[in-house]
Amino acid sequence: MSRGGHNHCGDYTRSQLFRTAAAQAGAGLPAIEPGAPDPAGTGLTRRSFISRSAGMALAVYGASKLPLAAFEEGIAHADVADRILVSVFFDGGIDSLSVLAPVGDSRYASLRPTLALPAGAGTAFSEDPRMRWHPAAAGLATLHAEGKVSTFPAIGYTDPNQSHFTSRHYYEIGEVSIGHRTGWLGRYIDSVGDDENPMQGLSMDGSLSPMLATADRPVAAIDSVDGYDLWSSVGDPIEQDMYDTFERMGSMPSDTPALAQVRRATAQTEKLRQDLGGVGTFTSPVAYPNTDFAHQLAGLAAFIQFGLPIRVATIRAPGGYDTHSAQAGDLERNLRETCEALLAFQRDLEARNLADRVLTEVWSEFGRRPEENGSRGTDHGAAGLAFVVGTRAQGQMVGEFPGLSTLDPRGNLRATSDFRSMYCSLLEQWLGHDADGIIPGASAFTRPLLVKP
Repeated sequence: MSRGGHNHCGDYTRSQLFRTAAAQAGAGLPAIEPGAPDPAGTGLTRRSFISRSAGMALAVYGASKLPLAAFEEGIAHADVADRILVSVFFDGGIDSLSVLAPVGDSRYASLRPTLALPAGAGTAFSEDPRMRWHPAAAGLATLHAEGKVSTFPAIGYTDPNQSHFTSRHYYEIGEVSIGHRTGWLGRYIDSVGDDENPMQGLSMDGSLSPMLATADRPVAAIDSVDGYDLWSSVGDPIEQDMYDTFERMGSMPSDTPALAQVRRATAQTEKLRQDLGGVGTFTSPVAYPNTDFAHQLAGLAAFIQFGLPIRVATIRAPGGYDTHSAQAGDLERNLRETCEALLAFQRDLEARNLADRVLTEVWSEFGRRPEENGSRGTDHGAAGLAFVVGTRAQGQMVGEFPGLSTLDPRGNLRATSDFRSMYCSLLEQWLGHDADGIIPGASAFTRPLLVKP
């Protein structure tokens, strides 16, 4: 099936369909296909929170018993997180052997007669002389040269599954079996979050990321970073007078504790309206590419500077990487758009003096096969790649590149690091939370050093 300029396999398109199907509250998706795992958390109860503006629409998941006003007060009252994790997803299984091309491996050119990166193309990867960055990944290469990118050149898990749906599910829940209905970041929110702050887990793709699916704490999804307003049943000019009255009421003296609480909530709600209204007209201190993905990241940086109480945020990288045919052009275009935006986002955080508070994790559900197929594309593989980006990133390669001479029994790249090790390190070294209880069997995984002391 053709979609977005390249050919996707049926498994890829089915997985997208499954994630948009009707769900039962708290029960995951229904069993659409025998044997298919339920995606974690996409069945959480959803309710509309902010809907008036033509820009940002926000939906709250997982807290249907709370009144909407409690969310607004909860956001305004919540503590700002010292450290924030942003998760960026390469959708479809990105070809790691193109992003970091092993041009110095003796088998590379023979396995990739049409897709091989020329020996002198791109930037040399300083941590392994066999490899070079794809020219379209120049943004990441720049940050890597500054010591701000930790690279996993062959990340995966034992007995890899080549289904988009299943492998992505494993990465989302932090486990290589089905059954969990919460995401690994959702379990973190359940452990450290509060009951009235949906912004603590923010999905920026319009629908809930299964990684953020919680058992009971509220999380949110937005479809735009532009605009915010509270809903009211009156219009201008009365509406503005009403909000002005809220502000005056919030600043009045209080004679009793109950009245003080009411006035504090009123003041916080009006402050939230003013603050997020400002987000809708944000400007950035650096130039971003003129793309939707870059604009979303620019908005996220503004959200953080405005003091919104975000702990974790997720966003999908542009395009798709299920490149079974005509791979070269599609991968170049999508990779360039993503990496240029990631570079701008990091520069933005640095210009706003926020860089020490934010790490960005970049991942995909698997890599591609080392041998190209007959359609100038690559099929589903095993080990893929991941990055941890930021000023506080350790900036060192985790797990060696295994080479192409000893592939696994299916002819795929062997994993030299486990994705759950990355999760354990991010939880403990960055978010300051014990991985036990979040990642099943956490004690069995090594903790690579990902964060500078």
